[in-house]
Amino acid sequence: MTLEQTVGREERRPLRADAERNRRRILAAAAEVFAERGLDAGLDEIARRAGVGTGTVYRRFPDKSSLIEALFVSRVEALVELTEQARDAPDAWTGLVTLITRSVEMQIADRGLKELLFGDVSVAASMQAQVVEKVARIRPTVAAILAQAKAEGAVRQDVSVTDLAVTQFMLHGVGKFSTPDAWRRQLALVLAGLRPDNSTLPLPGVPLSDQQLLQICAPDCVGPPGHLSVVPD
Repeated sequence: MTLEQTVGREERRPLRADAERNRRRILAAAAEVFAERGLDAGLDEIARRAGVGTGTVYRRFPDKSSLIEALFVSRVEALVELTEQARDAPDAWTGLVTLITRSVEMQIADRGLKELLFGDVSVAASMQAQVVEKVARIRPTVAAILAQAKAEGAVRQDVSVTDLAVTQFMLHGVGKFSTPDAWRRQLALVLAGLRPDNSTLPLPGVPLSDQQLLQICAPDCVGPPGHLSVVPD
């Protein structure tokens, strides 16, 4: 390598470092903006929060879908890890309570994650495929936790996995109330209702099917029910 080539290479290094710093600032700003306002927030707002120009955002991420993908695939992976931790709890009831509580906490704290999981916005097909693949890893684990909780006599026998999915949906709705943590009181009522001591009267009707749940939560989506973290196969 010639001296001229070496000098040119050294001159380019600060630019690459600046680009990486800008990328991290953009991702951090996007995490905040999407958590607060949801995935409809624009790149202009993210650029302002990051302290960079909109052109810089577009150089790092050609469109908003690529930015969402970089940010939220890791969020879904965190749900996968949470489900696996719940499976390894000392007993199935503890695991189930931990799973429901922590997943609702995550969705309430991060509006963008909720919209991604519940199909409230359109995302690139490549990202949707990744989310569906990761959620597919969650489904059988949640079903196994629920089955074990029933076997241990901790949960009433007529509860389905789709019931748990609807429970999360309802609790997230309560999380929008202005009273902080109002959803936790409702969660306590839900958990009490899951216990076998309260199963003297059968639950009315039948649980939703996977397809019914998908149609209710994401009626315009085509494909498998991959938007809810606890929808089974």
